[in-house]
Amino acid sequence: MKKNVLNFVWIALATLSITAQETPKMNTQVLLGEWKLDMSPQNTSDNNFAMMRITSVADQKLKGTFYRQGVALNNGRINTQTGTIHGALTSGDNSGSYNTSFYYADGKLFGTTHAIERGFLAVWVAEKAN
Repeated sequence: MKKNVLNFVWIALATLSITAQETPKMNTQVLLGEWKLDMSPQNTSDNNFAMMRITSVADQKLKGTFYRQGVALNNGRINTQTGTIHGALTSGDNSGSYNTSFYYADGKLFGTTHAIERGFLAVWVAEKAN
C-alpha cells in the first residue's frame, strides 16, 4: 500500500513539473517602448532606419505604430511557447502592405519585413531608442 501511494506521489510530482515547463512565463512587457530598426544591418555606413513603437502588450496582442509615426501596427500577435518572445504584425502605407515578424533576444529585436507590392524582404535588427 505504501509503495502504491509513493508511486502515485512521484507520478503526480513529475506531471506537475512537466506541465510547468510547457508554458514558460515570459516578461512580454520588455517589448513596450520605441525601437529603432536598422533596416540594413549588414551596412554600417548607412542611415537606413525605421521606428516601431509598441504601446500595448496584452492577451498575446501587440498595439502601436510601425515604420513611421501614424502608421498603425495591425493584427499584432505574440507567441512565447518556445521560451522566446516572437511577434508578428501587418502594416501599410501609400506604397503597399507589409508583413513583419520578429523575435526578442539579448535586449534586441531581430526581424524581417516583407513589402508585398514593392517586392522585397528586409532583414533588420532593432534596439530600444532612448
